[in-house]
Amino acid sequence: MVGLCLALALAEQGFEVVVLDAQPPPAGLAQLQTTLAEPAFDSRVSALTPASQAWLQQLGVWEALAALRVCPYSDMQVWDADGTGAIHFTAEQVHAPCLGHIVENRLLCAVLYQALRQLPQVSLHNGHTLKQIEQSIDDSNSTRVLCDNGASFRCRLLIGADGGNSVVRTLCGFTTREWSYQQQAIVCTITTASPHQFTAWQRFTTAGPLAVLPLLLPGAPSQHCCSIVWSCDNDQAAALMALPAADFAAELQRAFESRLGPMALLTARVAVPLQQQHATTYTKPGVALVGDAAHTLHPLAGQGVNLGLADARCLAEVLAQARQRGEDIAALQTLSRYQRARTGPNLAMMLSMEAFKRAFGSDSLMLRWLRNAGLKVANRNLALKRTLIQQAMGLSP
Repeated sequence: MVGLCLALALAEQGFEVVVLDAQPPPAGLAQLQTTLAEPAFDSRVSALTPASQAWLQQLGVWEALAALRVCPYSDMQVWDADGTGAIHFTAEQVHAPCLGHIVENRLLCAVLYQALRQLPQVSLHNGHTLKQIEQSIDDSNSTRVLCDNGASFRCRLLIGADGGNSVVRTLCGFTTREWSYQQQAIVCTITTASPHQFTAWQRFTTAGPLAVLPLLLPGAPSQHCCSIVWSCDNDQAAALMALPAADFAAELQRAFESRLGPMALLTARVAVPLQQQHATTYTKPGVALVGDAAHTLHPLAGQGVNLGLADARCLAEVLAQARQRGEDIAALQTLSRYQRARTGPNLAMMLSMEAFKRAFGSDSLMLRWLRNAGLKVANRNLALKRTLIQQAMGLSP
């Protein structure tokens, strides 16, 4: 998603863009329209902030996405499983129509592909997996990309937007600082007996957070579909994945304290290993990393894709400004502006998520008291809540 957004932004600014995607192209919008009346949700969803939504509107794809299926959420309920601390955020508290939207990744990819196909300066190549990258240091200073199917391409600037296991990052010799949480996130779509109330729910436990995110089924009289992200230690994740669907749903209901009543699975479960990693640099001459290729973090706040979209927007702006000034878009001096602009915000978010993870993952009585007291204080302080909400929305307080 991040790479496609960046490709669209650059193409709309007049750059010639080649998109290499190892995956097959997504279904066309017409084909998708025939399936969206049924609850066949993508198990991979993202919580987009209003800041991310604004950029998608600027790129001209938000309206097409909203016409397919997105779910706004107006409230957030967060509570500590090991105490009485809780906090309730509402869009009304910051005079906003909503706090964000839950978006299915495949639908966002579909509308981005649709937009890219309309632009003659974009060349789309699916089923192309990178095998080798050759950089020549001469007058052209170009990069040659070779794929496993024999295809090859030359470019002035290579951008790696290929996820946490980035091939571009590996082949170009970038180093990372990383560690495993020894945890997995179990992801699937469920139905709930009670309507979700367009609320994003999160319960913190010492093993990890459980997030229940609302989904929208157009035309339904009430909304009962949700996406879950259940982070837990490897042993617990393995045991949960081995359970029959009905038993897993019962465990999920118990872990969620039956806030929405009995639950049932709509899709198969997927377990994703959790780790945090950060490239020591995002750029080299002729190469830049964006999104998960540059940084991954714990999903407890759902900010990964929003950080990636912020990367993409920043890099697109840096490259557009460089071209207007007649500067080399592949020069390290140019690309370092992107690096300087994004390293601070990304590290700040990663450190915040790590602090949350450690604070809520500890069974220390003192820490339990402090985090519960902190949630209660924040819930009573409207000014503080407004600041937290605006930061979570990607907006300046």
